[in-house]
Amino acid sequence: MPLTFELCPGRTIGGDHPCFIIAEIGQNHQGDVEIAKKMIKMAKDCGADCAKFQKSELEYKFSKRALERPYDSKNSWGKTYGEHKRHLEFSHEQYRELQKYATEVGIFFTASGMDEMAVEFLHKLNVPFFKVGSGDTNNFPYLEKTAKKGRPMVVSSGMQSMETMRQVYKTVKKHNENFAILQCTSAYPLEPENVNLRVITEYQKEFPDIPIGYSGHESGINISVAAVALGAKVIERHITLDKTWKGSDHAASLEPSELTELVCSIRLVERALGSRVKRMLPCEKPCHDKLGKSVVAKVKIPKGTVLTLDMLAVKVAEPMGVAAQDIFRLVGKTVVEDVEEDESVTPEVVDSYGKKAKC
Repeated sequence: MPLTFELCPGRTIGGDHPCFIIAEIGQNHQGDVEIAKKMIKMAKDCGADCAKFQKSELEYKFSKRALERPYDSKNSWGKTYGEHKRHLEFSHEQYRELQKYATEVGIFFTASGMDEMAVEFLHKLNVPFFKVGSGDTNNFPYLEKTAKKGRPMVVSSGMQSMETMRQVYKTVKKHNENFAILQCTSAYPLEPENVNLRVITEYQKEFPDIPIGYSGHESGINISVAAVALGAKVIERHITLDKTWKGSDHAASLEPSELTELVCSIRLVERALGSRVKRMLPCEKPCHDKLGKSVVAKVKIPKGTVLTLDMLAVKVAEPMGVAAQDIFRLVGKTVVEDVEEDESVTPEVVDSYGKKAKC
């Protein structure tokens, strides 16, 4: 069974524990704290476990030239990429305000630390776990420093190879056993043929002692629900209040009704996954009593006859006789009473049926 650990206070993931659902607000808040609060409340109301943001210290994440480059996209909030990112980046004080609000509404709060200084801030903020975005998954100095903080980690794997993920696993595991890896493809929105849900099962084979999850950027909820059916223990999806808003992530995000449906569908699938033990359930007994088949006499069988297979048939019978699956056990046994044609062959009329041989 995969390792289980407490991702957030009182909330364990892995094994047979419920899937942990992360509502990724990211930067879909338009740079507005009040919109961000509405999105936190939306995540809570829709049943998600955690509201997540993206925190950057821009001078540590980007080079000067990267921040100075022109940015004339329809999604731009400024003339340069730096102006655009500064519009969307909340201050430390605003993060404390959002964290306080999330606590008030009763939902876990965290963020992806998009650079090492952002991780330092989030550590001081005392977030329950660190999220590693795909852009930093192969950033091994960052991974090592983050793992050494000792907080649980959730690591996305977009843009990476299996060989890189093996190295990621070894790097984090050396310093921190409490982490999960998410299958992810970094495209927005993501086409179904590029999702590769089968990677989830490959990760389960490669890393059997950690929970595996899924971070999705596709439209709709069906693929994410399928990921849970494959055993995903963490699901992360971007959310929005309006898919038409400015920003490249909105088209791949879930609106409130979709997030609600996703949560409900995941919980339904978890109920349906049920037990690993195959047996007849109590709920099946009425159907079995009405339509379950058992052994009957194909011909009249006189008392003292040694049974052969051609004397027996399987039918829905009244009363029920020997169970259909046991027909071969009757061959070679002797009947102790006459059995009329089409009558049930009950255990009582067969000598030593079901009895253990004496030593």
